Amino acid sequence: MSINWPTRIQQTLSFLRDQGIHQVDAAIILGSGLDETLRYVSVLREIPYTDIPYFPEATVSFHKGQLIWGQIGSRYVLVMQGRFHYYEGYSLHEITFPVRVMQKTGARWLIISNAAGGIRTDLRKGDLVLIEDHINLLPDNPLRGLHDPSFGERFPDMSRPYDLNFQQLLKKQAQQEGIVLKSGVYAAMMGPSLETRAEYRFLRTIGADMVGMSTVPEVIVANQVKLPCTAISVITDECDPDHLEPVSVETILEVAHQADKQLSRLIAQCIHQWDPLTS
Repeated sequence: MSINWPTRIQQTLSFLRDQGIHQVDAAIILGSGLDETLRYVSVLREIPYTDIPYFPEATVSFHKGQLIWGQIGSRYVLVMQGRFHYYEGYSLHEITFPVRVMQKTGARWLIISNAAGGIRTDLRKGDLVLIEDHINLLPDNPLRGLHDPSFGERFPDMSRPYDLNFQQLLKKQAQQEGIVLKSGVYAAMMGPSLETRAEYRFLRTIGADMVGMSTVPEVIVANQVKLPCTAISVITDECDPDHLEPVSVETILEVAHQADKQLSRLIAQCIHQWDPLTS
């Protein structure tokens, strides 16, 4: 029996409204080890995912698993502290369900962060990289299955999945803050194992600059529902196949935490500077 996703979205929205969440300007999905943005949020509500109807449960130990509503300056933000991954056993419909919900709350901008391995040789640990395009190497697509017209187009255009206006805002703000913001192409792999040397060579050959296990499904759905989005990777390990060193999750999280001090400042300042009327 097929799942009635529109009904589930409406039930989740009703729950969030009952919790007092009445306005959302921007939605934020925080990646692994990247929680510093919350330091800039005046928190109004914290809701565990386990309390939200139809939200999956975050099963990764270093993902907090809660939805936070608050303000950065005058802007209302809805923040996912912890995301869901295909390797956890969830379908891509379940993984991207929160994006559909956040768009229905009225969010006009989706900001995504993630931890990624740097394949391009000029990418170093701690670098911030604006995702300009992506390669979907996951074994599924979140739009596969029965189509509901309320979700948007069946075949959404993906020629520019990342909003140019927000990219320009991020680049301008990074320059003003003295933050080096590189750019590149992100490849999404299933995980949870990290890649082999041969796989890194393959990814480099097909044009990937960095690799991770998230983000792309959320961006695909954001494009379908016409929610402008932008995404930034923090390079947490260097993946040159000719000089590859073993890496641990603990090291990845520590690098992410250190780089997040700049990333969180950049995100917060962009939300301060963002003018929805000109976006």
